[in-house]
Amino acid sequence: MFRMILYTQWKWSRLLVVAGTLAAFAIPVLSVRSAGEYNLQHWEAVALLNSIESWGVLYPILAGALAVLMAMTAWAPDHRGRHVYALSLPVPRWYYALLRFCAGATMLAAPVLAVWIGGLVGTATSMIPPGLHAYPHVLALRFALAALVAYGVFFAISAGTTRIAGYILAVIATIVIAQMFLSATHIGGDFIGALFDRLLTWPGPLEIFTGRWMLIDV
Repeated sequence: MFRMILYTQWKWSRLLVVAGTLAAFAIPVLSVRSAGEYNLQHWEAVALLNSIESWGVLYPILAGALAVLMAMTAWAPDHRGRHVYALSLPVPRWYYALLRFCAGATMLAAPVLAVWIGGLVGTATSMIPPGLHAYPHVLALRFALAALVAYGVFFAISAGTTRIAGYILAVIATIVIAQMFLSATHIGGDFIGALFDRLLTWPGPLEIFTGRWMLIDV
């Protein structure tokens, strides 16, 4: 059954997977295109690292975007068919959801491999100055973890009905409006900022998306 679900998942998301894989391969290769000299002055090495860091913001963006779109694609046909197909299968609901989750996670393996291969190609074709090191394996692993975290979160949200998604959006909108009101009236503090700090700093679940994403670093 997993093989059939994986096949249908591929049919629905193949264009997304191909585009994401190409982008995942291109980012690490392009990020080190300025590393063309072996002996660099201190300021030149700093400029090189700044250039690589500027490209680094694309990794979490790509991981998050692919995860969100893959999660939405996984459940979109079931929502359109009012889950008739899923309910007609002789398997428990949790097992069907697990197969859906694993199929989407398998699709994400292609962009992860592309980041890893792109990192290997980029570092092999560039000159790394003394004192700097390449981290293609760590970068690919971090990309994989970020994609899986985002995929898990949005897969759970997408698995629910449209009404549940509406409730979630309503809660988010209420929090934002409340923060705007408190800021305008100078009452209370910045609880949205505090919430984001809890989510984006260790041990927050989204901490993997923050920090420096560097293919070459000290």
